[in-house]
Amino acid sequence: MASLNQEFMNLIIEQHLNSDILKGQFGLEKENVRVDQDGNLALTPHPAVFGDKNENPYIKTDFSESQVELITPPFNTIEEAFSFLEALQDIVTQELTDEYLWPSSNPPALPCEEEIPIAHMNDPFEDQYRIELAKKYGRKRQLLSGIHFNFSFDDGFLRKLYEVSKSHDEFKTFKDQLYLKVARNTLKYRWLLIFLTGASPVFSKSYIEQCVSLSDHLDTESRFFPNMNSLRNSVCGYRNEKPYYVSFNSIHEYIQDLQYLVQSKDLLSAKEYYSPVRIKSAKGDNQLQSLLENGIDYLELRMFDLNPLYKNGISLQSMKFIHLFLIYMLLKEDEPFNKEEQLQANLNVDTLMIQGIYGKWCGSDSSATMQEKALELLNNMQEMMKTIFPESQQQIDLIEDQRKVIFNPDLGFASILKSEINGSNFLQYHLTKAKEYAKQSIETGYKFAGFEDLELSTQLLLKAAVKRGIRFEIMDRDENFILLQKEDHKEYVKQATKTSLDSYSTVLIMENKIVTKQVLRGQGIQVPEGTSYRNIDDAIHDYEMYREKQIVIKPKSTNFGLGITIFTNQFTKEDFEQAFKIAFEHDRTVLLEEFVTGKEYRFLVMGNEVVGILHRVPANIIGDGIHTIEQLIHDKNKDPLRGKGYKTPLEKIQLGEAEKMFLKNQSKSLIDVPDKGETVYLRENSNISTGGDSIDFTDEIDASYKRIAVLAAKASGATFCGVDMMIKDINVEATDQNYSIIEINFNPAIHIHCYPHQGVNRKADDKILDLLFGNRS
Repeated sequence: MASLNQEFMNLIIEQHLNSDILKGQFGLEKENVRVDQDGNLALTPHPAVFGDKNENPYIKTDFSESQVELITPPFNTIEEAFSFLEALQDIVTQELTDEYLWPSSNPPALPCEEEIPIAHMNDPFEDQYRIELAKKYGRKRQLLSGIHFNFSFDDGFLRKLYEVSKSHDEFKTFKDQLYLKVARNTLKYRWLLIFLTGASPVFSKSYIEQCVSLSDHLDTESRFFPNMNSLRNSVCGYRNEKPYYVSFNSIHEYIQDLQYLVQSKDLLSAKEYYSPVRIKSAKGDNQLQSLLENGIDYLELRMFDLNPLYKNGISLQSMKFIHLFLIYMLLKEDEPFNKEEQLQANLNVDTLMIQGIYGKWCGSDSSATMQEKALELLNNMQEMMKTIFPESQQQIDLIEDQRKVIFNPDLGFASILKSEINGSNFLQYHLTKAKEYAKQSIETGYKFAGFEDLELSTQLLLKAAVKRGIRFEIMDRDENFILLQKEDHKEYVKQATKTSLDSYSTVLIMENKIVTKQVLRGQGIQVPEGTSYRNIDDAIHDYEMYREKQIVIKPKSTNFGLGITIFTNQFTKEDFEQAFKIAFEHDRTVLLEEFVTGKEYRFLVMGNEVVGILHRVPANIIGDGIHTIEQLIHDKNKDPLRGKGYKTPLEKIQLGEAEKMFLKNQSKSLIDVPDKGETVYLRENSNISTGGDSIDFTDEIDASYKRIAVLAAKASGATFCGVDMMIKDINVEATDQNYSIIEINFNPAIHIHCYPHQGVNRKADDKILDLLFGNRS
């Protein structure tokens, strides 16, 4: 076996390209079939909620209507690609009704061939192509699923390498030759990746009869071949009818050979060439033409099984090893890869499937076993890593983990799976896994994996966009500023509800509570009476005027309940002064308003519709007769749905001056022990942002209040807003005496309506997209 290209290695080290060689772009494509609750292939159409299957760039169908394909964009890190795939898995899972994503490459319980639904693509060429594939390979074989690992080296690294290599070719040619070398080496040694990632050793008795008849019984349902770790990569798997030779020596030869196979009717089209490695262009729909004109942009590795041991179908560790393997393929000596070498590479895969890692290597050193060759490859990889990164242990450990599997195949994924399935059966084991992963997706359904640093409302909007196939770009993460794009239609959105549909003057009206009240009064809408103060001395001067009244003190311009104090019981002058001090920390003008009796409800208005209504219960704890108020707050804050910074459905309860003052007004303190079942409120205002609980009342409140909320939004010119209304009795029609609007919010959080503490998801994220891009219905 050829060793490392020492000249190339020296060049990397001398030019300080060590860290650059690890940079790249990573993407994943994953196929899953859908199954019903019993593990049978789902015969339902591709879910309409994902839009046009030809246009959605993230969620498509593959061969069958029953086969979902998830596609990540390219990312700069493996972790980002991995997280986005998890987000796609979550999005699809949450939209399935009584169905699951099957976690194995090997199909579930299958009906007869004719009953397997072929995908309808609304494209005559694509539809006919799938029909021809069904005739040629059979529908059951086409349901084999897997993961494609897409990779490109960092373009800056390649350009630096090009400059220091003093190549006489133009950059495009240099880059193409580099990728072709990696493709050739990967094809030659792909059997090692297949051994280390293979995870489809057992299959259903409902699979292709010819393969089932040759297999052994694990149980009455499950079939296997003794040494095979990947059905998908075996003769019973996903491969062409015969081993066609396609040259990887140059793009010209690659294209020429594929065109010949199509012209000779061996292939239906170039994309029927099921090479385990494809060279790809990122530009244009016609791959061959684009490769010729623009060159190679990335490599697509197609030999990876879905791994049922992981929710995503692949582990981060596997992805990182694949990356190191590709770097090694770059730094290895280039080796011939003509027709004979291609046949030998194919034979090594077949030998692995039949004889396992102890089988005989097919190549120049025919006396060696595949295990010996595997260890030699890993030793060379380790030598490479020690040379380029002498102080890095992470990559060395990663390679060492793979070495352990080579020494002891029982540590491999396939062996673990076969052992676990042996305690159940193929169908039941994978159905249990499918339901387990679905439960995980639903429990954390509010999160957008990889984007958890964004406000939750923004996360939800992005997930809704991905579901519909609307592309997105993060413009400013700190500001939650995003770009949404569908074809040529672009929308810039900040914090989910700040959009082009609301004018600047509208925002200013809602932001200024003095102006808001005047605008609403002008429309005959009830608002609380009050006074505004520009300095604390004037406010304190009026203490005697209000000390016997129920009042609210709040900044003129505020949101999320910040700086608000509510007095419904007796309060001292010191309390009064402290409340104004808190409010003046948030604004130069502070309002004092009458406290309106009743319960507070948040109306989420979008367009001319009330999308959701919540009663927000102020931050509270329930006593157990044992723990103090402070201890109970700490315990309640352990709820995983509670967090900080609006990244979770509920916020943690804080222990600031406002909470302590409110307890004091109840003659309580943090060290008090409430009676069992006693509810202790920590704030008067009920904002979710201050630790309150959200309860959905959308279907319970009289319609007259909804009309008032929409009228209030129109009065300020708002498309998106949150109308906070005090209502004495939600079952009684609104009059001038039984309600009051206390606030309109220009940036209403939508997550509290999508994931209320109690109630149903009101799909506010979808409604935003309806208004921005048009309702799909």
